[in-house]
Amino acid sequence: MYIILKCIIIFNRVFILSFSCVAGLKGFIWGVGGMAGKDCLLDKDIREPLFEFLEERFDKVRILEEKRVGRAVADVIMVTPIALYGIEIKSDADTYARLEKQVEYYDMYFDRNIVVVGTSHAAHVGEHVPEHWGIITVEMDETGKVDFYVMREAGANSNLSDKLKLSLLWRPELANIQAKNDLPRYPGKSKSYVQDVLLERVEPDVLWPQFYNELFERDYTTIAETINEYRQATGQKKRKRKRFKRMRKIRT
Repeated sequence: MYIILKCIIIFNRVFILSFSCVAGLKGFIWGVGGMAGKDCLLDKDIREPLFEFLEERFDKVRILEEKRVGRAVADVIMVTPIALYGIEIKSDADTYARLEKQVEYYDMYFDRNIVVVGTSHAAHVGEHVPEHWGIITVEMDETGKVDFYVMREAGANSNLSDKLKLSLLWRPELANIQAKNDLPRYPGKSKSYVQDVLLERVEPDVLWPQFYNELFERDYTTIAETINEYRQATGQKKRKRKRFKRMRKIRT
């Protein structure tokens, strides 16, 4: 009964929130109003509460933000001990314009995918993502707290490319897995070659837990040094230090 009532509330608010967001955004553009209606949640309003919700629901997780996957950028990557999740956020102010391509690339890289949407999208988002995608809606309750509701659980993604998923690891992280499985370092071989070797010679029930563990252990504050140490040890030139545009948030 609670679920039925919750759905009724969500769908009744869809058009009200849509009008509120559109009116608010128009007011911003013309300089005659606020950024959005008071119930309209933007991306910046959703992220931190979403991370807290995911921590409570999945227990042990690590959150990485704004990671390029193919020609798309994943809003959120959630690492768990048994799966890698891609999470796309569509706030009340967002549209579906890029979602079709985003779905295509997310499905290449992640075990499971979830779209998190403002209530204004709740009635129609299921028409824009495959059935195996999970759907979480987000709204603000009467007290001003951001509240999440799982409309559909994420299912297994049959479109996943194991090699593309493995490509999310850096070369030193791949080397750690090679060492754990008593494989040569292949210093003169490409990253792609090493990925193929791991997929061919390490059983999935061994490889993927090691893969998730490497992402749990990833340290963005020392990665440039780690990569250069690896390159020096394998006879390669050091790379110039890169400045990360955005520090990834970590939840463990």
